[in-house]
Amino acid sequence: MSDTFKTIARFQYSTEAQIIKGRLEAEGIQVFLSDNLTIDTDPLVSNAIGGVKLKVFRHDALKAQHILNSIHKYSLDDNGNPIHCPNCESEEVNLFSTITDLRSFLAFLFGFISGTLPFYSKDKYRCEVCNHEFNIAS
Repeated sequence: MSDTFKTIARFQYSTEAQIIKGRLEAEGIQVFLSDNLTIDTDPLVSNAIGGVKLKVFRHDALKAQHILNSIHKYSLDDNGNPIHCPNCESEEVNLFSTITDLRSFLAFLFGFISGTLPFYSKDKYRCEVCNHEFNIAS
């Protein structure tokens, strides 16, 4: 068996990687994270260094990739059901944060000047099929 590693996924923040790491470890796969401490120290460098890398031993890579593919990649509602696009009814919908109103812009500006992360942003959903952006009434 080879003791070399293979990167099977990259994440912008270490919290995402920790969740997947727990899932893979529950299946008996040994997982290693790299650059997670750097990004935890300064999250703004995540894109510059390629995010948190999730690595497994090469001999476990195929099994780990299969488990990753089985995890639902799109947004779910509070009951665990897929969110549907109101425009095309697709289930390929992702949550994203946006700065579109004055309140979120001022929060972003204050966070940028003070060196902290923004504490207010507006969340919306975007369909990957038709690129339609929408909100969900709570």
